[in-house]
Amino acid sequence: MIQEVLTLVKKDRRKLSNIPDPHQIRHQVDRRGISANDLDANEQYVQRQQGQRYVSNFPVKLLSTKEAAQTVTCLDISNKGMLVRSDEPIHTEQAVTLKFKIDGGVMPEGYEARVSIRATPIRAYEEDGDYYQAFEFEQPLNRYMKKRRWGLSIFAASLFLLFCAVIVLLMRTESVLYFKFNKFLYLYSLIAATFLLSRYVFGLFYRNVPINPHYEPGVTIIIPAFNEEQWIHRTITTCVDQDYPIDKLEIIVVDDCSTDETFRNALLTIQELARDGERFQIAERLQLIRLAQNSGKREALVAGVEKAKHELIVFVDSDSFLEPNAIRNIVQPFQDPKMGGVSGRTEVENKYTNTMTKLQTVRYYIAFRIMKAAESYFDVVTCLSGPLSCYRKDLIEKHQEAWLKQKFLGHPATFGDDRSMTNYILKTHRTAYQDAAICSTIVPSQFNVFLKQQMRWKRSWLRESLRALTFMWKKEPLMFLFFIVGLIVPIAAPIVVVYNLIYVPIAHQVFPTTFVVGLTVMALLLSFAHLLFRKSTLWLHGLTFVLFYEFVLLWQMPIAWFTFWKSTWGTRDTPQDIEERRLKEERKMRRAALKRGGRLDGEK
Repeated sequence: MIQEVLTLVKKDRRKLSNIPDPHQIRHQVDRRGISANDLDANEQYVQRQQGQRYVSNFPVKLLSTKEAAQTVTCLDISNKGMLVRSDEPIHTEQAVTLKFKIDGGVMPEGYEARVSIRATPIRAYEEDGDYYQAFEFEQPLNRYMKKRRWGLSIFAASLFLLFCAVIVLLMRTESVLYFKFNKFLYLYSLIAATFLLSRYVFGLFYRNVPINPHYEPGVTIIIPAFNEEQWIHRTITTCVDQDYPIDKLEIIVVDDCSTDETFRNALLTIQELARDGERFQIAERLQLIRLAQNSGKREALVAGVEKAKHELIVFVDSDSFLEPNAIRNIVQPFQDPKMGGVSGRTEVENKYTNTMTKLQTVRYYIAFRIMKAAESYFDVVTCLSGPLSCYRKDLIEKHQEAWLKQKFLGHPATFGDDRSMTNYILKTHRTAYQDAAICSTIVPSQFNVFLKQQMRWKRSWLRESLRALTFMWKKEPLMFLFFIVGLIVPIAAPIVVVYNLIYVPIAHQVFPTTFVVGLTVMALLLSFAHLLFRKSTLWLHGLTFVLFYEFVLLWQMPIAWFTFWKSTWGTRDTPQDIEERRLKEERKMRRAALKRGGRLDGEK
């Protein structure tokens, strides 16, 4: 079992600190004197992030002009300062220089760096023979990073993005000139490059729907859970602890007959929250349902919808964690009466666990901030993602029967529930992406689990893309064109790669320089976009991901062509997975029986 690397947040002294207090018992002023009443939900979120402390354990060197250098241990760190411990008295003067290294996972993405910063001692105490000292940085770490680290990097990333775009355009000019020599190859090259560049352009044009403080529709959060004993407590807690009126928000947890401690842990969490948050009406707003038998994710979601009392339904995966302003943000696009569904932004929670999770971190961010944002420009987001999405309740009820009974080539459609429901919504309504509605999720850190997940996603993508062809032509003409191209490019990609990397070198004795350069430029485009937006050292993994995609994930596509009717998950015990294992076991036993029978006949 791989140990996930998670950023450890130092708990607030107050439980459920983000819920608006209906009795005004709790002051809406944080420990730094900032009043929440003067800020909207997003400004409050930024301010709280600035003051958030993170549990740590790394060495810090104290450099003073009067005392010898001293090494201490950092216990917690925030954007504004840190608390250190030593088994010897800590020698400080009015100001000291602190030298330390922030590793990935200690603080949020973008803070990983070596730091040398001036700081002022503000509080000291002794406890159990250890000496403690709190320091306040002379400037916030994010400002320090911008000046010392990310300022030049962001400028360089912007130039490189422009440079990559120019290179792509020049290479496509070559495709026009040589088009007559290989129409299929150069046509594909032109279409793919135009499609990808357009995603970045429209993604840059995207703007988040601002918060209207007077728009607070009723919301029901539904959490379908199956064998998530490790994460269910945190998922439920973050869904409850939202900056949203308590009379407008309810949470329903639906346990799909888990075989581990998920139900028990969920029940204990609800009891704990109800006890500690009595004045927040937790007992009335938070309920737990257990299905009689394992029926699948769609059945669990529909069971929750049947119990929901509010007009908007938010689906949250049981291993996803909401930021406190997520609900207030995700409802904003519904001020448009034609808006049927909205997707939030999903980030990777365990991003620093290993290389596999780092690759997914870059991929997730670009997939949401660039690709979904570009689709949202046309109000046609083709997949309202499972970790965090919101729908109008009446639309779910309208389509839930067809959704539950959906079949493809005679086989039940058990996965791809998010993309499937999105298709039902898109037939008559708009869909959007809300970048400020943020959740984080646990992604696969094991290679085999990741591959199974990707195969499942490709099968559902192909199935639902074919469904969407029947109505997507009614949407914005340019969006329909992008949809067609987005369908053709991944399907044709394996053929193009084989032609360029295998056929051309063998048949013509020519190294595929143009193809390799084009692939590299596309990888740099993805990486520099991540660097520009996230200011993180993980941007380099964008290059690695593109290579991984070309030589591993891409070849799942041909398999998906011939197996996209399969309904097994491969990563959880759905009824279809159990049946598949039973059939495999029966085939194995039959083969063994036939083999034994053959040996007996030979002996006779």
